[in-house]
Amino acid sequence: MIELLNERLYYLVAFLLMGIGTYMMIDKSNLVKKVIGMNVFQSGIFLFFIVIAYVSGASPPLVTAPGPYVSPLPHVLILTAIVVGVSLTAVALGLIVRIYGEYGTLDTTVIREVSEDD
Repeated sequence: MIELLNERLYYLVAFLLMGIGTYMMIDKSNLVKKVIGMNVFQSGIFLFFIVIAYVSGASPPLVTAPGPYVSPLPHVLILTAIVVGVSLTAVALGLIVRIYGEYGTLDTTVIREVSEDD
């Protein structure tokens, strides 16, 4: 049982990160905490895809390397997803700055109440 847990520990960490990120996005009313939760969730997704792309005993896809080979595609996709995630975070924080300037708060319940009064 312990050996199986050691082999699958990365899966557990990835799902734990996704769960924490989902909880933060749903439960927290502060917009910055929601963005942090989104980043934690993204980190869990990135870890999960890298873990499932791992092939034990495989080598890089080079002509001189013996088979079996590791596909570089998942790693390239995760690298692209990291860049998209950083861009998404920057846009979200920019919007949060504008929202704070308009409403004077980052609490979604207060923003919702003020929006309904208008």
